[in-house]
Amino acid sequence: MTTFDQPSKIKNLFSCCLCPSRVLRLWTCRRPRTKRNLLVGIACVIYLGFLVSQVGHVLPQHKGGHQKINSRSLQDAAQTPFLGIPLDGTLSPPNFQEPQLGSNGTLLPPNVVYITLRSKRSKPANIRGTVKPKRRKKHATPLSYGQHFPKATFIGREEAFAQQPGRITHAMGTVGARPGRISGAIKTQPQPEESNIRIYSESSPSWLSKEDILNMRMLADSRVESIQELPSHKAVLVVFARGPSTTGTSCNQGHCGIMKRPLDMSEVFAFHLDRILGLNRSLPSVSRRSEFFQDGQACPVTLWDSSLSPTDNNTHSSVRLTWGQYQQLLKQKCWQNGKVPKAEWGCTEIHHHEWSKMALFDFLLQIYNRLDRNCCGFKPLKEDSCMQQGLKLKCSDQDAVDLTHIVQRRHDRRHLAFIDNKGFFDRNEDNLDFKILQGINEFPESAVSVLRSQRLREKLLQSLFLDKIYWESQGGRKGIEKLIDVIERRSKILLTYINAHGAKVLPMNE
Repeated sequence: MTTFDQPSKIKNLFSCCLCPSRVLRLWTCRRPRTKRNLLVGIACVIYLGFLVSQVGHVLPQHKGGHQKINSRSLQDAAQTPFLGIPLDGTLSPPNFQEPQLGSNGTLLPPNVVYITLRSKRSKPANIRGTVKPKRRKKHATPLSYGQHFPKATFIGREEAFAQQPGRITHAMGTVGARPGRISGAIKTQPQPEESNIRIYSESSPSWLSKEDILNMRMLADSRVESIQELPSHKAVLVVFARGPSTTGTSCNQGHCGIMKRPLDMSEVFAFHLDRILGLNRSLPSVSRRSEFFQDGQACPVTLWDSSLSPTDNNTHSSVRLTWGQYQQLLKQKCWQNGKVPKAEWGCTEIHHHEWSKMALFDFLLQIYNRLDRNCCGFKPLKEDSCMQQGLKLKCSDQDAVDLTHIVQRRHDRRHLAFIDNKGFFDRNEDNLDFKILQGINEFPESAVSVLRSQRLREKLLQSLFLDKIYWESQGGRKGIEKLIDVIERRSKILLTYINAHGAKVLPMNE
């Protein structure tokens, strides 16, 4: 073989390697079968080792990247507020805000605003007055749920309260004294820094004034200085502590409240409904737990207003009117459009529009103790006061029946003040008291517009959520929804009544 043949041979081998068919022929021709199988096995083992090394190199990278994504997702989720409000009553904001850093470098929670609505609601249960709070299993107390505040409750209990350090040193002052003349004092535990009137946004709901919020905070959070029984035996007068610079009698300065039974809790709901409808005739009312009676249950506390005119002991009214006289007043439309009534009309100082506001308010809550004290317009239960007092039997001469709880203020004789607003949520739609609406052919535009706007539920949720103790005592949002269901159905019935009777809807902002 010449020297020139060697490069050509190498060239031929290289070209054969690039051609699969030639390689195969070369392999089969020149290699024995056993050696060929051995080389194939070695190549497979080498290739398999290569795959295993590549997989082991890739897996740690994917694992680390997955952990990084998860940690970032969790961090973003922690900074993103949850929309909506669950059934337990906790609130979360519908509006996002930029997170802010606190003094220690931690993220502060965004501002909480109001409540979102659910699409479906369960059917409400029949409720008497309001949802009763769960009773704790404790020893029986002189004042159980729904009872009055008897005089004997406070007598002889001062020593028992004094033996409980940190609670109360004196339970009662002079029993039976007139409101404002309080003797004795009570010392309670320091009030918590967090108010029971919770406002998490920059401003309160538009239907509540600044004075309303101040009164609500005073009733809910102020330290109790003394208490006194009232002649009605259904409530007590609570005097709250004042600042050192305050002068004058506590009740005259607006630092007193009327605490009633847990059964009267619907008065808190009535106050918020009154403000939402734009009537502004009810006194501020909140829920508060009492440590010195009612076994710590939530009770309604209503602001004591010293400007209310003295009332008659029998009718609890500052104006004496019978049902027949009331119907005549509605026909005369006293003081409407600046019209001065004639003497023979028998008008009072109360403006005609006040009766329309009261009738609408009482119908939605089915308050019968003002316009239908004898329960002549519906079938009462045995628990109703008219049945307990035997007044249901006195419906034959309805024109002679006195109206009750018709109250004015001394400095404002034209307008009414709604007191004792105990409503009933357990009255079925086929047993509503339409006698309350008799003679009313005009209704306030502000209230009717809220009923027609279909935003009544949203506003009631936002407003009632401010009162923490009331919200919790009614079972959170689930219990509040049941109450609102009842009012919504009655509002639809009222709107149908207005359309069917051709009643006018007028602005009543005089």
